[in-house]
Amino acid sequence: MTHNILPSVTLLIDCPDQKGLVYQITSFIFHHQGNILSIDQYVDEATQWFFMRVKWDLQHSDIPPAHIAEVFDKEIAQQYQIRFKIFFSEYKPKMAIFVSKAAHCLYDLLSKVYSKDFWVDVPCIISNHEDLRTIADDFGIAFHHLPIDASNKNAQEEITLNLMKQYEVDFIVLARYMQVLSDSFVSHFPNNVINIHHSFLPAFAGAKPYHAAFERGVKIIGATGHYVTADLDEGPIIEQDVIRIEQGDSIKDFIRKGQDMEKAVLSRSVYLHLQHQTLVRNNKTVVFKA
Repeated sequence: MTHNILPSVTLLIDCPDQKGLVYQITSFIFHHQGNILSIDQYVDEATQWFFMRVKWDLQHSDIPPAHIAEVFDKEIAQQYQIRFKIFFSEYKPKMAIFVSKAAHCLYDLLSKVYSKDFWVDVPCIISNHEDLRTIADDFGIAFHHLPIDASNKNAQEEITLNLMKQYEVDFIVLARYMQVLSDSFVSHFPNNVINIHHSFLPAFAGAKPYHAAFERGVKIIGATGHYVTADLDEGPIIEQDVIRIEQGDSIKDFIRKGQDMEKAVLSRSVYLHLQHQTLVRNNKTVVFKA
């Protein structure tokens, strides 16, 4: 993902479906000298709810960026009961990565940051084990070892929250972090904690899901990227994918294929989040095409 040459703004909106919404929003952009770069909208017919993502350049905008939200709210949003978020292309978000012992997802994410496929900074890596410190050192990223057990979980989460504030973290990625975040912790980052897990849950929960799947002779394995909520592994789904298991595949093949899928799905989930192509309502994620 290359950084935009011209400054742009992305607007995410959702509201009750009404006539004229697309016209009103695009007219707002036109009248304020904006040039639309991409647009996508969707109506949930069951609930009559409207969703939209629109991106426009700010080269000739007659509204200072700091006032776009205020002007849009006054001229459009209040009249149509629109809930909206605004993101500016020149802002480089900060992503914290939480890990345990598995390195495959961490390596994949850092390679994309290093190659500038992701427009994001990684100020820190948090882990409950020391195993992956050398990877953080190789990439010049601060590594914080915070071991967790039943006796210190609340205290360690408080330290972690303070670190998130210190580093001004915008969102968190759980790259095979084998700890359950408390409801209190997650509440500080609504729809801003991304997790990856194998798609066997709950049938193959536990420390060795691929071994359990192998024993059952499954024919398809996969992975799911989702936002973290108070309900374990029940958060809004961002991305999913599957891969077939061939006759004769060993447990090593299961693990290799599964980890490859985990990397790919987590990477796509993070990319969609960075591009502001996701919008959550009622524990369901709308993923925009553009």
